[in-house]
Amino acid sequence: MPIGIFGFQSLWSPLFMLVLAFISVLFFLITVKWRKDFKESEPLTKRQAGLFVTAILVLYAVKGSPVDLLGHIMFSYHMVQMAVLYLVVPPLLVKAIPWWVWKVVIELPVVKNVFRLFTKPLVALIFFNGMFSFYHIPLIFDYIKMSETLHGLYTFILFIFAIFMWWPLVNEMPNRKQLAGIRKVGYIFANGILLTPACALIIFASTPLYATYSDAGSWLKAMELCVPVTTLQGLNLSGPELFSNMPVVEDQQLGGIIMKIIQEIVYGYILAIVFFEWYRKEQRDEETITQEALARHQSNLIK
Repeated sequence: MPIGIFGFQSLWSPLFMLVLAFISVLFFLITVKWRKDFKESEPLTKRQAGLFVTAILVLYAVKGSPVDLLGHIMFSYHMVQMAVLYLVVPPLLVKAIPWWVWKVVIELPVVKNVFRLFTKPLVALIFFNGMFSFYHIPLIFDYIKMSETLHGLYTFILFIFAIFMWWPLVNEMPNRKQLAGIRKVGYIFANGILLTPACALIIFASTPLYATYSDAGSWLKAMELCVPVTTLQGLNLSGPELFSNMPVVEDQQLGGIIMKIIQEIVYGYILAIVFFEWYRKEQRDEETITQEALARHQSNLIK
C-alpha cells in the first residue's frame, strides 16, 4: 500500500518546514544584518553559511519529509533517522554557528554552568550514549513512542546531548579547549564502543522487540505522532505489514546494522580528519624545529 494515503501534511510536515524556514531567516539576520550589534563578531563565511543550510536541509529530510513517516512504519527507517539526526546534524550546526553567537548563548546565566558540565568529554560521552541506549530499551521505547509529549521532549533533549557530545570534537571557539591529538582518537573510539551494546541488542534479537512496530494497536497509537487521528480513523489500517513485505525481525535487524554502519562512517570520517590534522601539525613542528636549528647553526658560524 502506498504511503500517499496519509496525505500531504503527514508526508511533508509543512509546519516543521515553516519552523525551519523561520530559524534559517533568523540565523542569517543575526549573523549578517544584526552582526554589528554584538560586542564581538566576525563576518559569516561561505563555509559557515553552507554548513548551516546543509544542516537545515538534512534536518528537514529526516524529520519533515516522508522519511519521518516511514520511520514510524519501519524500524530500519527509524534508525536511519536517529543516526542522521544525532550523528550528522549536530556537528554541522556546531561548526556552522559562528563562535561569537555561541559565546553569547553559552554565557547566558541559565546556560553557562549546564554547558560547562555537560560538554566535559567524559560526562558528554556517558550522558549521550546512555540516553540513546536507554531510549532503545523496548519497554521505554514503546512507552515514549505512544506519547506525543514524551516523544517530543525526549528526542529534543537527546539532540541537545548530541550537541554536547560533539562539542569537544568540533567546536571552533577561541580560547576554549578542544580535545587534541590522541584524546580525540580515544573519544571517537569510546563513542563507538558505548553505542555498540544497543546496536547489538537490536541486531541479534531473534524476536520482535518493539510493540510499536509489531503490534497493530501500539503501532496505530505511535502513528498518531505524525498522522492526524481523524486520518488514521478513516483508513482502517491493520498494521505496518501493509506497507512492507519485510518481516518485522529482519526490519529490526536491518535497523541495527544501518545504525552501526552510519556510525562507523561518520566516526571514520572524523577520525581521518583528526589524523590529517595531526600529520600536518607534525610536519609544521618538524619544519619549525629544522629552521630553528639552522638559525642557531648559522649564528654559531658567524660567531
